[in-house]
Amino acid sequence: MIGKKVMETDPVTVAEVKTMLDDASESYDLTYEQNLALDHATKFSKIEAESANKLVEELQEIVKKTQATKIADMMPVDMADMRLLFAKERGSHKKEELEQVLEIVNKYRE
Repeated sequence: MIGKKVMETDPVTVAEVKTMLDDASESYDLTYEQNLALDHATKFSKIEAESANKLVEELQEIVKKTQATKIADMMPVDMADMRLLFAKERGSHKKEELEQVLEIVNKYRE
């Protein structure tokens, strides 16, 4: 790993990963790991990449980008799901904020 250094990280949704791997598969043969990742992303992406991006942007007004990405991946249905997503997070969100997040998520549900 000489000469490799992570300069920046940016969380992406599962839907975006699926799009990236689909595009890459048109250019070249994917590796075994990439094929596994594409299979996983295909099975578990709940919305399209464009909708996921819009959802994350809208959620960033309320929560951090990492949390918004996690919410877009999981598409929680109720408050119990929301509490599970934030169980390991430091600090807590107000009930009103969580309800607002659920309203936004419901707009993007397919």
